Amino acid sequence: MISVKIDTKEKFHVLKPQEPILSANMTEDFEHLLLSHLHKEVKNVILNLEAVQTIEPEVAEMLQAFQQQFYEQAASFVICDLQPQVEEWLDGEGLLEIMNTTPTESEAWDIVQMEEIEREILGDE
Repeated sequence: MISVKIDTKEKFHVLKPQEPILSANMTEDFEHLLLSHLHKEVKNVILNLEAVQTIEPEVAEMLQAFQQQFYEQAASFVICDLQPQVEEWLDGEGLLEIMNTTPTESEAWDIVQMEEIEREILGDE
């Protein structure tokens, strides 16, 4: 079971894995955790990876796929606080450029709030 701190805000949930390594054997637990948020009233998720030192390829690919799934269901999924070695690895794998990432959690909050406003405006047209 993956250890994650969850902080619920008005428009989003901040998920903070407490594990230094996000390994392939955690993908099922992680998948269940993320998908459960798509069925909540507040669907938006900020994934704060400040404690994570290593991400295995299966987890990185899953995160990228979930980000797409969240956007398809009119929800935001932003990853923040990547450690330099994780950011470099994702960049080397070609995943960083297609993931919605920010340097800080505060910036992730801003993105979620802007995307919420955008969905409200586009939904009214």
